[in-house]
Amino acid sequence: MKALVALILLIQLPIHKAVPAAPPGPLGCDDPESEEAAEVAVSYINAHSHHGYKFALNRIENIRVIPQGLNSDIIFLELDLLETTCHILSPTPLENCTVRSFAEHAVEGDCDVKLLRVDRKFAVLASKCHSHADSSEDILQVCPDCPLLASLNNTEVLTTVTAALNAHNSKTADAYLSLLEIGRAKIQYHPAHIVYAEFAVAATNCSAEEAKDNVEACQLLPDDQSNFGFCTATMVTTQDKSQDLRADCQLYGHQPGVTYSQPGQDTSGLVPSVVQGFTNHNLRLSHNNPFASESSSSEFPTAVLSAKSVAKRAVAEVAQHDKVPRPVGFLPPPPPPCPGKVRHFKI
Repeated sequence: MKALVALILLIQLPIHKAVPAAPPGPLGCDDPESEEAAEVAVSYINAHSHHGYKFALNRIENIRVIPQGLNSDIIFLELDLLETTCHILSPTPLENCTVRSFAEHAVEGDCDVKLLRVDRKFAVLASKCHSHADSSEDILQVCPDCPLLASLNNTEVLTTVTAALNAHNSKTADAYLSLLEIGRAKIQYHPAHIVYAEFAVAATNCSAEEAKDNVEACQLLPDDQSNFGFCTATMVTTQDKSQDLRADCQLYGHQPGVTYSQPGQDTSGLVPSVVQGFTNHNLRLSHNNPFASESSSSEFPTAVLSAKSVAKRAVAEVAQHDKVPRPVGFLPPPPPPCPGKVRHFKI
């Protein structure tokens, strides 16, 4: 009898169905996971750039996560970057590199990056970028007297770089330095005429003295001995046509594994696209993989599922979750905030 009563009481107890937890929402542009992915992406971009300067993250424009299976996702990032003062050959860590100010005629990079995340570890699969200097009109509105970027093959710029390198080599007993590329240049016209240039160099197998006799025989050091560096040059021409040249060069020392790509350069150390009169090295030269963009109609590499099949599965999963009973008053999470915060300035 006691057992029967207990059974009746048990049947009368309210039954609470377990409501499955809602699936994790999409990442916001300022979420820690998004910033971690962006850090990996920016490191990859700088490590695989062949010319110009290192770039720093300015803002995460968008992020899209596509599940691939257990503990695995494909992540698409849209990033806004800004040029720093560190050349790609510089050993200075990115966190110690100064982002160029807006008034210095800032250069912006726009990048699409595709990453694979497995067990919270990121690997970049593809990158696609382009970079451009801000418009002259925008700079002059803020700073009417600021000098603007000049074409890297400008005659005055080439003359200044050649004179600065000759001046350095004539005063040193160390290795003869050879020009690799001009990084950026500016020309100021008032109140004095000033040409300012930055350029990358490398030590050769000749001393500066040996180069005087036969400079054509001087070759860059092999990769296992390479020694890259960076120079700045300023040529001031006064109203009476007198000139004052200032040059400063610094060698970084040998950096194992650091190499420099020299595809089809002209005698001034400029890659073909720069010779056409551009004011900055374009990231597109180093990053132009169509797989980096989610809008690409191509399928993912065979190692992962195609974007179309993954999207269909994601839609099906969301539809299935929508059929799950929700607690009274349940509201779906708001869409994640994108784009993210601006870290430096917007151009």
